Amino acid sequence: MNSDRFRAAAEAKDFSAIEDLFAEEVEFKSPVVFKPYRGRDSVAMLLAAVIQVFEDFRYTDQTETGGTATLAFTARVGDRELDGIDLLRFDDDGRIREMAVYVRPMSGINALAEAMRKELEAAQAA
Repeated sequence: MNSDRFRAAAEAKDFSAIEDLFAEEVEFKSPVVFKPYRGRDSVAMLLAAVIQVFEDFRYTDQTETGGTATLAFTARVGDRELDGIDLLRFDDDGRIREMAVYVRPMSGINALAEAMRKELEAAQAA
């Protein structure tokens, strides 16, 4: 399945092969920001922050049909547990052209938004 490569990278917290995983003009839809992020560089920055923020991350389910995959996960951000889904859509070359992340419950979304804000600010200051 196309999603196996992404899953392995996420579980290893290693997105060094980002060019192989994502289309150059990938669109990333965040659970906490209305406007999508566009481009491989933006996605690389976000994923670098996410792997610092999520604790006890693990995938619980994976389905793939045609050019679309859904990977369900659980994680923790500080003392907040959350459930989520990575929805991946692939291009003809098997690269992710669109990624949307969905998270629940609201307390998990709020904790994620605050932790990501801090992580991205720290990354920009470095």
